[in-house]
Amino acid sequence: MRDFFKSTKFKIIVALTALIIGIMIYSLTKGGYSSDSASFFSILFEPFQKASTSISERVTDAIDTLVHANKYRQENEQLKSRLNELYNDIIDYDKLQYENAELRELLNLKEENDDFVFSAPCTIIARTVNDPYGSFTIDRGSDDGIAPYDPVITSEGLVGLCYDVSRSTAKVQTLYSPKTAVGVTAVRSKATGIVEGEYELAGEGFCRMSYIEKTADIKVGDVIYASGSETFPEGQLVGTVEEVNMEDSGLSKYAVIKPAVDIDAISTVFVITDFNGQGSEK
Repeated sequence: MRDFFKSTKFKIIVALTALIIGIMIYSLTKGGYSSDSASFFSILFEPFQKASTSISERVTDAIDTLVHANKYRQENEQLKSRLNELYNDIIDYDKLQYENAELRELLNLKEENDDFVFSAPCTIIARTVNDPYGSFTIDRGSDDGIAPYDPVITSEGLVGLCYDVSRSTAKVQTLYSPKTAVGVTAVRSKATGIVEGEYELAGEGFCRMSYIEKTADIKVGDVIYASGSETFPEGQLVGTVEEVNMEDSGLSKYAVIKPAVDIDAISTVFVITDFNGQGSEK
């Protein structure tokens, strides 16, 4: 302790204390604080004033929050409610636009094929898990006039056919399936064949056109459409030729076909429930 009283630090503290007391006494003898002394004390106590002001503001904000908590809560709920209304308006608007687009597409199909009877637009509600041929389920069934073997299309072309129909749903097998066989013709050369699914090609998004005559004029890029049968109406676009090869037997050709419809990407289809020439398979 004695060392502290003898230290330089103690001497500085004493000197500063004496200086402050001296200034105070001088100011009192002059009848108040001088501008210099006021400035000195202002600088000296400025950090404490700032800290005090900050604490005061925080306390005020806390008190305001507590006092008006119910009011803020009500305003928050009102804003949330309004935001939900806006979201719902946006969803309803998008849904309306989507429905209008579907109806325009259906109208165009009807104008192009005046003998066709269509179901209402059908939404794909489920895709069959682990099915390499891409089958799916739609949200309409026998109550909507749909029956087994009814063809399924989009405005871009043929998709497949219905095969398992309940009152409110129907399952659809696609062009990728070996169970789907479509008689087809090439637009350019009138070469004919049968388009059907094949396991190896289905995984790559293709199907096979078989039974093409060995001498038939068919080449890459040719457009293929349905020839017409009891199941599939004539003229429906099927796809384009991606590759032409000779069968192992050497007696005929086959072609790899890219379907006109991107079956894995569609969400809406149309079912043709009746057309001229539809057979008794229905």
